[in-house]
Amino acid sequence: MKNKDSKKLIYMDHSATTPVDPRVAEIVSRTMLEQWGNPSSRYAKGNEAKLVLDGARQQVAGLLGADPGAIFFTSGGTEADNMAVIGTMMAAKKSGKGNHLITSDFEHSAISKSAQFLEEQGFRVTKLPVNPEGFVEPDRLIEAIRDDTALVNLMHVNNEIGTIQPISEFGAICRERGILFHTDAVQSFGKIPLDVSTMPLDLVSVSSHKIYGPKGIGALYIREGIEIEPRVYGGGQEDKVRTGTENMPGIAGFGEAVRICNELISTEQIELAELRNLLLESITESVKDDILINGSMESRLGANLNLSFPGIEGESLLLSLDIDGIAASSGSACSSGSTEPSPVLLALGLDKETAQSSIRLTLGRSNTREDILFVAERIGYHVNRLREFAF
Repeated sequence: MKNKDSKKLIYMDHSATTPVDPRVAEIVSRTMLEQWGNPSSRYAKGNEAKLVLDGARQQVAGLLGADPGAIFFTSGGTEADNMAVIGTMMAAKKSGKGNHLITSDFEHSAISKSAQFLEEQGFRVTKLPVNPEGFVEPDRLIEAIRDDTALVNLMHVNNEIGTIQPISEFGAICRERGILFHTDAVQSFGKIPLDVSTMPLDLVSVSSHKIYGPKGIGALYIREGIEIEPRVYGGGQEDKVRTGTENMPGIAGFGEAVRICNELISTEQIELAELRNLLLESITESVKDDILINGSMESRLGANLNLSFPGIEGESLLLSLDIDGIAASSGSACSSGSTEPSPVLLALGLDKETAQSSIRLTLGRSNTREDILFVAERIGYHVNRLREFAF
């Protein structure tokens, strides 16, 4: 069976990035061609850009339930994570509020590498384990807190297996003890509700290109009164938190992507979960032997499916699917080129071989029921074929 339209790409890697929505692209183009002024300039063209900047900030803030003044634009989720973790810890140490960071061994590399940097600078870091379903247990967090703990960082939705962590519970634990809490919400923002006016969150990182917006733009929510040591120095834009002339086309596109998400947030993940469940059911029917579902199916982003096929190499399966016109991945796009198994899957307790037999399928707006059935059939064909070759 071949892809009926050989020119069509069946894209199932939306956790890596999403195609830009045409409505977003139109806004980006218009901003580049018409509102091209510097928003810091105090003449008409600059004021036009400032209106665009303020409007986008209000859109991002609105989806987070935040005050617009608490939103600071960055170059993406990675910079927002770095600012939140390193900037907060540096400021805490300077003011004598502690030098201990708590995170998990389940985080995006933007966090794990930031934690590594802090350790090299003399900070203390505790990494919490996760259980086999991919959750940090609240009791583990409570046990790890010390007198010098300044910040807890735990991600909202895992980028590889889609598990949704109980961040409100984590935040409440931290707030009761006067400890700041940051969550990397890059994979959840615009997909599931996230409201800082009701949830005990102090810092939240978000990104544009995971929600059909342009790459190179993200934001960090910082609750009023929190001190952050800047990571970039210059003219003082973004209230001196992230200085530098703002990426106006990216910011405008980000705002439009958020506007669209706001219209779809109550239904989109439900619809994608139905397609994902059909995908899982169809793969299970077409694959002869063992399939392992990585992560919980109960508390999981609707678009995410991460499977291991013991006895094959996940990379071989992905190459075969690519020939069929199907784009999927073996894990985080930020770790592409690595021959090592996913740290996320190893943290679940998988052995190296099983982890390397895994693929991630993440659905999005373009996927149809016909796509799902075709992908399931091709996965079954290739897994069965590769297993026969292995024995």
